[in-house]
Amino acid sequence: MTAAVPFGARLARAMGEHGPIVAGIDPHAPLLQTWGLPDTADGVRHFSAAVLEAVTGQVAAIKPQAAFFERHGSAGVAALEELLAAARDRGVLTILDAKRGDIGSTMAAYVEATLVPGAPLEADALTVSPYLGPGSLDPALDAVQQHGKGLFVLALTSNPDGPTIQHARTDQGEPVAAVMARWAEQQHRELPLPGENGGGAGTRAELGSVGLVIGATVGSAARDLGLDLAGSHWPILAPGFGAQGAGPAELTSVFGPARDRVLVSVSRSLLRHGPSVDGLRRAARDLRAEYTGAA
Repeated sequence: MTAAVPFGARLARAMGEHGPIVAGIDPHAPLLQTWGLPDTADGVRHFSAAVLEAVTGQVAAIKPQAAFFERHGSAGVAALEELLAAARDRGVLTILDAKRGDIGSTMAAYVEATLVPGAPLEADALTVSPYLGPGSLDPALDAVQQHGKGLFVLALTSNPDGPTIQHARTDQGEPVAAVMARWAEQQHRELPLPGENGGGAGTRAELGSVGLVIGATVGSAARDLGLDLAGSHWPILAPGFGAQGAGPAELTSVFGPARDRVLVSVSRSLLRHGPSVDGLRRAARDLRAEYTGAA
């Protein structure tokens, strides 16, 4: 059996070929209305297909937000399945934004649904919450190792209440966000790659398969809390660009030496150019040029 290519290596290649933009696919009711689509599973399906067609070849990955599909019940979940499968057929990387995190068999079930080849909602990577303890993510780490999947761990989110937990310090005085960053780097250095431990040669990608979610609007928090922006290998999924206020300047001011590892997550600033596929494609191309030059 051919060893799976690590997600970090596939992500690095996608960023090299298509730039740093990640297209958020967030079919919420007001946006569907703006597009002239019904707020139904069928509307979500048409919306998602148009976005995928427009951004193929223009972005590093797409990031569907699971909740906007799940709110339509089984038909909405079916639309999400179709989107993920269509992206896979087109060779577009997928980051499923579901923020899963639980213990034991429950987390294993989340993984079976999203990170196992052939799973109903198979994605290349999944956003996960570590706040039941890093050990709760062990089933997902198995998928990273065995199937070449990726994780993006919530570290420094941009919501106003995030600092109450993420800036808090452990008994040893280390900020929680820094603990998560160190843990993500540890996975890069210690997890065996497919092909290691008997079964072919494996090379460790410079970009890790376990990344962090760090909001582009957190200012100097990453530096202030001691995250190793210069010496680590985690990719950074960064919401907050565009409509939420961050722009190309934040690649340097917020992320500094890690700016080349930042995935610029945009949603409203891209999706407002629909429903025209050509309009969306032009917007994706313009965003790619704007942020590639900044990086």
